[in-house]
Amino acid sequence: MLIPLNGAFPADKTIAGIHSIPVAEDGSIVFVWDKYEKALTTVGGRLDSNEDIDAALDRETMEEAGIVLEARRIPFAAWYWESTDTFTVFVMARIREYRELPEGFETTGRVAMNLETARELITTLEGDGLRLQLLALVEPLYAREFK
Repeated sequence: MLIPLNGAFPADKTIAGIHSIPVAEDGSIVFVWDKYEKALTTVGGRLDSNEDIDAALDRETMEEAGIVLEARRIPFAAWYWESTDTFTVFVMARIREYRELPEGFETTGRVAMNLETARELITTLEGDGLRLQLLALVEPLYAREFK
């Protein structure tokens, strides 16, 4: 179940995963191609034991996309995992810099695009689902904070 957040991390359950939709200087958003899912997906993953949210997001964005994010991260949604009673939180953040994409992870490259193209690609590839719901929540935040 996807829960909208209004810029604050949830405090009532454990956050077990963190994902981002990075925003480039030109306004493009970045997804990654997951070679196992065969899908465009948000950048992120699970927190390692004793890892805080920011450290996990920094590690995941470097591993999956070769991206360093700015420190300001705006939580906009959380996915509730009933089976584990935990959240995966989704944030938006500006890209501070690009680095070489590391090898050996589940993604094969970053894909930069505008919101309209993201919506069309995801609709074509997978139809309605979580990623389209995320984009619907991202659009007003993007217009307010990143234009």
